[in-house]
Amino acid sequence: MTDAHEATTRAHHQEWARVVAALTKRFGDLDIAEEAAAEAFATAVERWPADGVPPNPGAWLTTTANRKAIDRIRRESKRDDKQREAQMLRDDDPPQPPGAIEDDRLRLIFTCCHPALALETRVALTLRLVGGLTVAEIARAFLVRETAMEQRITRAKGKIKANRIPYRVPSAEDLPVRVSGVLAALFLVFNEGYLATGSGTDPVRRELTAEAIRLTRLIRALMPRDGEVTGLLALMLLTEARRTARISADGELVTLGEQDRGAWDTALIAEGHHLVRERLATGERPGRYQILAAINAVHTDARDVRDTDWSQVVALYDQLARIDPSPIVVLNRAIAVAELDGPDVALAAVDRLDEKLAGYHAFHATRADLLRRLGRSGQSRAAYDRAIELAGNTAETAYLTRRRDQLG
Repeated sequence: MTDAHEATTRAHHQEWARVVAALTKRFGDLDIAEEAAAEAFATAVERWPADGVPPNPGAWLTTTANRKAIDRIRRESKRDDKQREAQMLRDDDPPQPPGAIEDDRLRLIFTCCHPALALETRVALTLRLVGGLTVAEIARAFLVRETAMEQRITRAKGKIKANRIPYRVPSAEDLPVRVSGVLAALFLVFNEGYLATGSGTDPVRRELTAEAIRLTRLIRALMPRDGEVTGLLALMLLTEARRTARISADGELVTLGEQDRGAWDTALIAEGHHLVRERLATGERPGRYQILAAINAVHTDARDVRDTDWSQVVALYDQLARIDPSPIVVLNRAIAVAELDGPDVALAAVDRLDEKLAGYHAFHATRADLLRRLGRSGQSRAAYDRAIELAGNTAETAYLTRRRDQLG
């Protein structure tokens, strides 16, 4: 990379922080500066999902914020003096530090995850604005109706405008407060890439998983002692290591037990295992992502599915359920219990989730498999039908259809 290229990249990274400070300095009015920045982000929320994130988000936001500031000044009595000052803004002004984060996209994600918004709202808004996911894809990730998610995102935009929540570039001190929302957003972006649910998309969206991993690596460089950051990176790496073995040549999902483990990426597995061991060595109480990474480490440590230490997997899910007693955790634990104690024990646990997970395709797919193993073909077929109806991933639909059609 040439010195000129490095200088240009550095300037782009600094643009957003520079313009916010410059607006305040030039206009002499913090309210105008914050309002212009907030309106620029609100415009991005409206336009980027449809038009796509621009190649240089910082420059786009800089230009838009300047226009918003000038428009506001023109509406006020201070127009003449302030407009002359606005015209003095030049790209050759001395750049100011970009804060703790230099990567454009990661800085936007941290900026969107403002603690004034509820955690789920932060995550949903970030997925829409920066992740580029559709409302339908976000709704499926949260297991809610599309209309409900649309309303949630709309309310978030309204709160930003009404309360004039400032979009400031986060400092190093801001990162711990915002990181939980950022990790949740990146985890959902990764999941959408790993098992894409959008209609007309490839079953695996490599660009999403790669970007989620890249950004999580950057966060770990910023926060190397945060156990959940390390845990999420390990989880992503151990999951991504199995990607090429998950889809067959004819486009059908290949389950974990049927995958060619020789096709797994050994380098990613080694790195993921190293990160899991690193966290275990600290002796600190693990969080959600660390436990999920440990579960994946058990799976990827087995050379054959028959070598899987299912008792350890169940024990890890028990540990996870104590900090995250969600129905999804209970469902996944039941899948492991089926291998340890049999499908009848697992089915009893799964059936208790009916009201909570009735609209979740994996719930019906799990029931279908357990019923099939118990020889209850009629009930299994009905469960497969419901899972196929709800599934959005083309490879998963093909797999479920074949399994249903194999029933006697």
